[in-house]
Amino acid sequence: MFLALVAALLPLLAATALHAPAAAAGEPARDAARAGAVPAAALTEVTNFGTNPSNLRMYLYVPESVTPKPAIVVAVHWCTGSGPDMYNGTEYDTLADRYGFIVLYPSVTRSSKCFDVSSPQALRRGGGSDPVGIKSMIDWTTRTYDADTGRIFATGISSGAMMTNVLLGDYPDVFAAGAAFSGVPFGCFATTDGSEWNSACSGGSVTRSPKEWGDLARGAYPGYTGAQPRMQIWHGTQDDVLRYPNFGEQIKQWTDVQGVSQTPTTTDTPQSGWTRTRYGGTGDRAPVEAVSLQGVGHNLYAQGMASRVLTFFGLDGSGPAPQPGACRVTASVNAWSTGLTATVIVTNTGTTAVDGWKLGFTLPAGQTVTGGWGATYTPSSGSVTATNAAYNGTIAPGASVSIGYQASHGGSSAAPAAFTLNGTACAAG
Repeated sequence: MFLALVAALLPLLAATALHAPAAAAGEPARDAARAGAVPAAALTEVTNFGTNPSNLRMYLYVPESVTPKPAIVVAVHWCTGSGPDMYNGTEYDTLADRYGFIVLYPSVTRSSKCFDVSSPQALRRGGGSDPVGIKSMIDWTTRTYDADTGRIFATGISSGAMMTNVLLGDYPDVFAAGAAFSGVPFGCFATTDGSEWNSACSGGSVTRSPKEWGDLARGAYPGYTGAQPRMQIWHGTQDDVLRYPNFGEQIKQWTDVQGVSQTPTTTDTPQSGWTRTRYGGTGDRAPVEAVSLQGVGHNLYAQGMASRVLTFFGLDGSGPAPQPGACRVTASVNAWSTGLTATVIVTNTGTTAVDGWKLGFTLPAGQTVTGGWGATYTPSSGSVTATNAAYNGTIAPGASVSIGYQASHGGSSAAPAAFTLNGTACAAG
């Protein structure tokens, strides 16, 4: 029963009172130039935002220093919660103050306060129910603030994490990336009897092959062939509400959707008890990133995690955001007994210029960069990031840049096997 989920989430609901007082509409936003703009730096409810088949409520936070063509982060609450609870219980508003993006908080009105992630209507693009209402909220915000349609993101906790999976499946052309805390794969909670709860999925007994999971997500928008959103997945090993096997099933699904290997490109421990794996790339914006928290239960979200979400999204100012389009990388090596030189050609195969780039790759074991040209290389071994020089930071559509490095080696003189450009996996050759 979904009551188990409600009971498990009560401590998190109580904890939301520790953040900030609930906000209300105040004076008109300073220098608001657009008709319909909401008050700045206050959580404000927006009504009549568009098609809303399941009677969701929409809350919006716009910082005082909102940037031109701002990004939008859709922050989705847990069962028993609300949009204001998500506002109070997370740091996205204060991070928006720092970085200038807009935060949208959908809010459920049905009695369970859980998002619909199970009905046939919810699991197809434009099918009705909650995803359609959330898409209407995004459209309203985009129109009102001339938001950047290439920088729309979703994140959620528990029921909100499940909805994050659903949103990325239904609207892969809308979302650039998502971050799901204690969720399940797209389609895992599917029911046909009107029930909101799927015990087999919550218990971790629904397993499928990567392709089967990928086909479920792709089936929400038949015929779509464009870029797929990146996904960040968080789960505690002791989750007793949405069991830990759902973590691995989500990895299967989104690596297949992204078309990358289920074998991690990197594994590290960013914090004690955490294991982070990245798939299809080595940098902060790999196609899929998964964080497993040892010994942690369902209520895993903690202060500080939102900052890691923003790094994955590319909204924290730590480097260039993922660029639209695609890339191809060709690498060749000239080696001798203890050293080598490598030439790397990066081609923008997309239709939009890349303005500022970071090329990620992993050096074979035993190789150490001793010098380079065309880019700055850090660190000198392992997972390396090559950052553009001042003169070659822009790559026009169809254009290429050539960079290279010199390295010592302990026997293997092979070129790196895979590359990412601003976190997006590149084709080889």
